[in-house]
Amino acid sequence: MWFAIGIVLFALCILMSVALHECGHMWAAQATGMKVRRYFIGMGPTVFSFRRGETEYGLKALPLGGFCDIAGMTALDEVEPEELDRAMYRQSTWKRLVVMFSGIAMNFLLGFLLIVLVAVIWGLPSRESIPPTSMGSMGCVPVQNADGSLSPCSGPGPAERAGLRRGDVVTAVNGVPVDTWDEFVAETRRQQSAMTYTVDRDGQVLTVPVTPEHVMRSPQEGAPAESIAMIGVSRNVPETVHYNVFSAIPASVMFTGDMFGQIAHALVQMPSKVADLWEAVTGGERDPETPMSVYGASRLGGETAEQGLWVVFVSLLASLNFFLGAFNLLPLLPLDGGHIAVVLYEKLRNLMRGRRGLPPGAPVDYMKLLPATYVVVVIGGAYMLLTLTADIVNPIRLP
Repeated sequence: MWFAIGIVLFALCILMSVALHECGHMWAAQATGMKVRRYFIGMGPTVFSFRRGETEYGLKALPLGGFCDIAGMTALDEVEPEELDRAMYRQSTWKRLVVMFSGIAMNFLLGFLLIVLVAVIWGLPSRESIPPTSMGSMGCVPVQNADGSLSPCSGPGPAERAGLRRGDVVTAVNGVPVDTWDEFVAETRRQQSAMTYTVDRDGQVLTVPVTPEHVMRSPQEGAPAESIAMIGVSRNVPETVHYNVFSAIPASVMFTGDMFGQIAHALVQMPSKVADLWEAVTGGERDPETPMSVYGASRLGGETAEQGLWVVFVSLLASLNFFLGAFNLLPLLPLDGGHIAVVLYEKLRNLMRGRRGLPPGAPVDYMKLLPATYVVVVIGGAYMLLTLTADIVNPIRLP
């Protein structure tokens, strides 16, 4: 039950994030004197609407985002004679930039407030630097039941019996270097018998023999279980620091900065993840670092709700808002970043024309940009379809 509730709740939260993004555009447009014709949540047939002032507000039948219709967003838009002076494309550069950035800023603000909420209620991980292959808590290796659940177990596991300790940093498995936790796990799981770990313990290099336990695990939902080697250890994570309302602000700023770095890295890596997504679709192991669709994120939200991990639920929602804001900054039409790039181009072009004694040029002809826009839409749509397929046949799961 909680799984279904979590999926619906997370999907509604995503819808509200998109709706607030459009609110950012609308409020900025209204504040700078532009005319907002319509503001709707959802797409498709209209469920209901009402008019307040000069703006029509309403709800559409399909919960697929929303939109804000500002008169004259581009020179191609049809505007009534009385709207001409308030058309967006005729406004000063700073007003147009404010409107374009406000939707993005709304996502960033929402993500930041969610991080503050996490800091106050659950706490944030300390900023202590921990190597990616540092070992954390250790224990026994549970057996997987026929229904996929894990049986309770007790006693030490292979890692403890081998003398490994929390904080040990594994640098190689059977002589194969490992730089990330995923590489360490993958190399460990493929071992067929006893192996050796090369470990850095407080600056001292040790070689530790480990005899793993081979247990049955399903690599993905619906797939048959297979035997893998496990040693009963989890990744070492930073300790959680709790904050009050006031101390949470600077801590959240620092944490948000770290998240922006990770998101920027994820955006750069998106093109290279196509092969990983295709491998996941065709039966390979799903890389947890691959992008997720709205369905995949909602499904993960359902898992967090089912397990009572509300801190993960809220953190995932915050991360999604940061990603939506950063993604919209990309200078590609039809994203906000593409419109921002056009506005900046017009401003720089007119400055150069002014220095040459020429009048300002005409607004950018969006018709000439349509081919590039179509390419972005087609490629982006194909990428989203591939991601959705991967989330359906081989979803990312909580560890």
